[in-house]
Amino acid sequence: MNRNKYKNLIKIIKNNPRKIKMLCGIIAIIIFAIFLIILFTTEDKAQKYVEYTGENLNEEKYPGYKELIDKLKENHPNWTFTLFYTKLDWDEVIANEGHVDGRKYPLNLIPDSDDYPEDWKCPIDGDKKFDNGTWLCASDKAIEHQMDPRNILNDENIFQFEELKYVEDAQTAQGVKAITEDSFLAGDSIAEALIQSGKNANIDPYFIASRLIQEQGRDGTVLSKGYEYDGTVVYNPFNIKATGNSKDEILENAAEYAYSQGWDTLEKGLLGGVEFVKEDYINQGQNTLYLQKFDIVKQDEELYANQYMQNLLAPESEAKNMLKIYEASDTVDSKLNFIIPLYENMPEENCP
Repeated sequence: MNRNKYKNLIKIIKNNPRKIKMLCGIIAIIIFAIFLIILFTTEDKAQKYVEYTGENLNEEKYPGYKELIDKLKENHPNWTFTLFYTKLDWDEVIANEGHVDGRKYPLNLIPDSDDYPEDWKCPIDGDKKFDNGTWLCASDKAIEHQMDPRNILNDENIFQFEELKYVEDAQTAQGVKAITEDSFLAGDSIAEALIQSGKNANIDPYFIASRLIQEQGRDGTVLSKGYEYDGTVVYNPFNIKATGNSKDEILENAAEYAYSQGWDTLEKGLLGGVEFVKEDYINQGQNTLYLQKFDIVKQDEELYANQYMQNLLAPESEAKNMLKIYEASDTVDSKLNFIIPLYENMPEENCP
């Protein structure tokens, strides 16, 4: 029976060559069309980076960006700008960055201070304290304000978008010493070490100095001065893995990680911390202060989880420190690159 069916099929093909060719052609066209649809659909969702030329930004789709970037370019002709098409919907991003029921710790915190509007507090948690007891959950409104790139595209805040790479002659020991003076990082030897570590890792050493001061304060903490864990004094100046909901829990978690890495001197903690930031953030495409706070890069196929800190205001304060360092070393107009995130369906006006 099967042999007869096979013979009949052969006979049909021989007797209808034109129809068979036409059918094969139609099938081939359908397959090709499906391939193109899949290709263009995938391409449309893929994040991409494009050098800004002054003419290649759709102002209707991404309102308010062009004028601000052009003004910065006019004031700083050596600067370059990279447009980062995130392919992420703005409202969806804010929903994921905001605190929701079922999430143990908020992704974004603000200081428990009267300096911030009442509506910057997360309505779910209100006055509930987090971290060391001095932080509150940030509301969607606060997150929108801090994440809206148009609020950052100005001379005061732009270094949130600086590409954190080493640039010859742009970062100097003089600049490092200016920001580390009267801090636990003061001294010529540490300044030179920070410059060299940045050069070796291809990371902006000004960022390294700024991050250390952001994490430790100017006077340092027990994690930069030495904290005893399991009989060994350990150092964790970058506050890596310093998570928890109490001061003791935060210290123990950070010290445990430092102990596991063998960071029993400040130098080891510094070098190990730089390598950690490089491997876990810079190499994952999170190569700006903004992107280390807000994980909107799909490189690791995961979003929102890989953030360096909970402090919503950290990129802003670190960026201001970075600006001060560049101004102190008179290199603010060096050939620096800034990576500007673009979101889909942005509101027409800046988020207040």
